[in-house]
Amino acid sequence: MSQNRTPNAEEFHQPALADEVIALLAPVIPGVVIDATFGGGGHSRRMLDEFGDQVTVIGIDRDPAAVANGATIGVPVVEANFTDLAEVVQQADVRPAAVLFDFGVSSHQLDEPERGFSYRRVGPLDMRMGPDARRTASQIVNEWSIEELTRIIREYGEERQARRIARAILEARPIATTGELADAIARAMPAARRRVGHPARRTFQAIRIAVNSELEAIELGLDAAIDSVGVGGRVVAISYHSLEDRIVKRRFARGAEGCTCPPDLPVCGCDNTTDLRILTRKPIRASEEEVLANKRARSALLRAVEKLDDGKLAA
Repeated sequence: MSQNRTPNAEEFHQPALADEVIALLAPVIPGVVIDATFGGGGHSRRMLDEFGDQVTVIGIDRDPAAVANGATIGVPVVEANFTDLAEVVQQADVRPAAVLFDFGVSSHQLDEPERGFSYRRVGPLDMRMGPDARRTASQIVNEWSIEELTRIIREYGEERQARRIARAILEARPIATTGELADAIARAMPAARRRVGHPARRTFQAIRIAVNSELEAIELGLDAAIDSVGVGGRVVAISYHSLEDRIVKRRFARGAEGCTCPPDLPVCGCDNTTDLRILTRKPIRASEEEVLANKRARSALLRAVEKLDDGKLAA
């Protein structure tokens, strides 16, 4: 695919858990829905098909290719990080009925070698989801210390062989392509690990998260979404690995918790209010039928909350 051609919606990815998203949004329609991770617009397209002129969708995406794709389905998409959601809502002068997040990297981004996300396709070490990213994968791989590399590979990739991989990366420098990086990682791994899945998967995930500050962005985005919707509004979030899901779960739980003072304290001193009602006691997973049709949905975890209080955010 040419780097200059704007891909259409079908080239991004099938939206995961689309039926479940629609069911969670239906009670707040008619209204405005912010698709905070627009991508190929799969979820937005389903909303328009399902709700018609009862829904107004506004997209947000940091990837210019995704922004251009919005025009193909008639959805205005703001080129921004979803951490800027509050500003987008203010400029649009709307009170969203719901905000939807579909975290992670899109299939289009993985399939474009020039983007540098995939360990299966040779390309430059980039991994930026948008031009606003402060660094590239090349800078991390070729400039960071063994301690810094070990930390992100262990924390963001949940990789037990983090130190071993970090040492192999330093020894292989300079590394110019995703292929060279994947090979260096594979050589560092025990034979048993090379036989089960791709040995570079967790490390590539870790570097991508570090490049795009993904975990910090999720926390900020969820706060902004909860603050933006009105009473009765909903925030729906789809995660694809345990690090993302843990952040979503904890943020939603904190908003639903209310007062955290000791029970024997006569007057509340924490000022925490019950801002949220959890709509998904456990994360919703894709059915076997959906996974057969869309492999990416296998790891999808959906959580949702309803806003109860329009005061300040839970501390």
